[in-house]
Amino acid sequence: MELEQTDFRRSIARCPIIAILRGVKHTEIESIAVALEEAGVGVVEVPLNSPEPYKSIEILARLFGDRMLVGAGTVLEPSQVADVASAGGRLIVTPGADLDVVRSAKKAGMVVCPGFFTPTEAFALLKAGADAIKLFPAEVLGTGMLKALQAVLPKDSLVIPVGGVDSGTIPAWIQAGARGFGAGSSIYKPGDDAAAVKRKASLLVEAVKHANEPAS
Repeated sequence: MELEQTDFRRSIARCPIIAILRGVKHTEIESIAVALEEAGVGVVEVPLNSPEPYKSIEILARLFGDRMLVGAGTVLEPSQVADVASAGGRLIVTPGADLDVVRSAKKAGMVVCPGFFTPTEAFALLKAGADAIKLFPAEVLGTGMLKALQAVLPKDSLVIPVGGVDSGTIPAWIQAGARGFGAGSSIYKPGDDAAAVKRKASLLVEAVKHANEPAS
């Protein structure tokens, strides 16, 4: 369990972008994953409301699992955790603060990043064993929410904004204390080919790099 958390934090430290491939098809997943890898992205989430998501996760895990952290998003039930694990996934992401899903994921030795909307949910999720917590929807809550939370959350907490994150908003989120980002349509939307994904992912990676550069 601790090894999984260490792997996750190392992946986020190398590149803090989590690619959310909502709507991706298993027939295109390999080429899109290649594009993401070439852009430097090492964490990939296939939401379970995508077409045949377990097939996509299986392909990703088989072909890229030794160098990318692969898993599922929009996980709503504890039973889905076992299905993701059977497909080879190691990451569980939820839209809301479901403690049963968190506990099931940790029992299975997986990385889990549940969503939260309030400080009460954030603390409960961390207490249940969440490796990171997803500030969602980030565009509604705003950077002020994250700044306020930084004062009270445990110092090593990993808060990941999701929703409305793009190359233009990344600098403000980094200034607010974010160390990871979930990118949905700003990195992939149905109809995007591998070239488009690589271009969009590269923009996000560059935005992170420039935002972290010391002021001259």
